[in-house]
Amino acid sequence: MGCDDHDFLAPEYDNEKPLHRVNISSFYIGKFEITNIQYKSLMGVFPPPYIGVNYGNKDCDNCPLVKLTWDDAQKFIKKLNEKTGKHYRLPTEAEWEYAARGGKYSEKHKYAGSDKITEVAWYGHPTSTTHPVGLKQPNELSIFDMTGNVAEWCEDWYEDDYYKGTIDAINPKGPEKGDKKVVRGGSYYDDDVICRSVYRSRFAPNTSQWNIGFRVALDY
Repeated sequence: MGCDDHDFLAPEYDNEKPLHRVNISSFYIGKFEITNIQYKSLMGVFPPPYIGVNYGNKDCDNCPLVKLTWDDAQKFIKKLNEKTGKHYRLPTEAEWEYAARGGKYSEKHKYAGSDKITEVAWYGHPTSTTHPVGLKQPNELSIFDMTGNVAEWCEDWYEDDYYKGTIDAINPKGPEKGDKKVVRGGSYYDDDVICRSVYRSRFAPNTSQWNIGFRVALDY
């Protein structure tokens, strides 16, 4: 987990260091980001007050849902669990990175499934919008859009120096408290640097943004 790439030694990338090992139990993770039609089918409507301009292709059923806060994602997951009797959740940051990098089948690509970002991601077009999931190549685990399309909420609270205390940790779950939640993966709006599988971002849990969505995880 993390990065030791000498092209990224500037202070703004210190939160990606050190490169270190963590231990993760088996888990399931969504092959795709949660889409508009999935959300609307379960919840009945889009989450107010986010319907409107710059929604993120809200009329595209198979485009990833955006403008959903971390708190709203928890409401969706709670209802999903009530309906299915399972225990879906957001992935931890460690689980997200493990999946994005291809797990035990990883070929150590810079992006999720390739070193050529155009093969696996919608990215770098701030005047664009979301795209239907699954149109680009999947990564080594047959997971789509972990690079680009929309950035994704993780379960964890964010901390700059968090990695320094998680070397050889077992199922790390982030700090116990904080004021921002981890967001990973980059989006159609972001450049190739932000779309790297190791890049760490964060937003307050009540943030609703046109390029942030989520996918779900499930204990094995």
